[in-house]
Amino acid sequence: MKNNVIMVVNPVSGGLDKALLVDQVSHYAQQLNLNLMCFETTGVNDLANIREYYKQFHPERVLIAGGDGTIKIVAEALEHEDVIFGILPVGSSNGLATDLGLVKSPDENIAIAFQNHFVSIDCIRINNKMCIHLSDLGLNAELIKNYEKSAIRGKLGYALQVFKTLLNAGKSFLVHAKVNQQLIKTKARMIVIANSQKYGTGVMINPIGIMGDGKFELIILKKITLGIFTRIVLGKITESSNAVLVVSTDNAHIEINRPINFQIDGEYYGKETELHISILPRKLKVAMLKV
Repeated sequence: MKNNVIMVVNPVSGGLDKALLVDQVSHYAQQLNLNLMCFETTGVNDLANIREYYKQFHPERVLIAGGDGTIKIVAEALEHEDVIFGILPVGSSNGLATDLGLVKSPDENIAIAFQNHFVSIDCIRINNKMCIHLSDLGLNAELIKNYEKSAIRGKLGYALQVFKTLLNAGKSFLVHAKVNQQLIKTKARMIVIANSQKYGTGVMINPIGIMGDGKFELIILKKITLGIFTRIVLGKITESSNAVLVVSTDNAHIEINRPINFQIDGEYYGKETELHISILPRKLKVAMLKV
């Protein structure tokens, strides 16, 4: 009897046609004598529908063809299941795959996705929502909001929204954060909650991030200047200064003086004034090459 494998496909992620990828995965599964079923996300009731699809077929693993946002949806839907996830990075934002070294050729990524070896990585709980990679309040979340409203997808779509976002950027906001038994009070332009190291664009925001260490980093950008942006690009943002504060912790509580744009793993979640944040240690099994 063949074992089942589910492939969850986000048909619009990255602005790419997924038909060829589905054919490649199907062929690989046949070679391994595996039964492949495909589920396409629609943006409507995906969490409940993925759970139901999983219960129907009881797969031995779940492949995810999309970006960071798609991975988050699938992981949240199946967070109580003991399953190995295979990542096929074809989204606009592939930060998690980049950090895990999975940004390779499609053939290589498919082979890795079917590996029995896996790594266990942490997840973060933010206001009862799961975050696998990076979340933030402020400018980047506003950029994502603008991108989601744009008709142009992919990296070009992001690039076109950068200027608009910076041009219309609002004033700084006041932050009260309780972290590691300390109370931090400061003005900020952006707050990053980082389980990993890089944004999907490849920009390094948290060089000390380790996805299986039971901690996340809280990065408070008090100012955003050309100098700070240069430090981010060069991966030198983790040195706390008058402009940047970095704290490693396993839980935090943040209050903001006014509603601020908020995103998780590349998905816009409206505006927030309060965040409750905690770590979910070694929550997610991801197929990897054994080294």
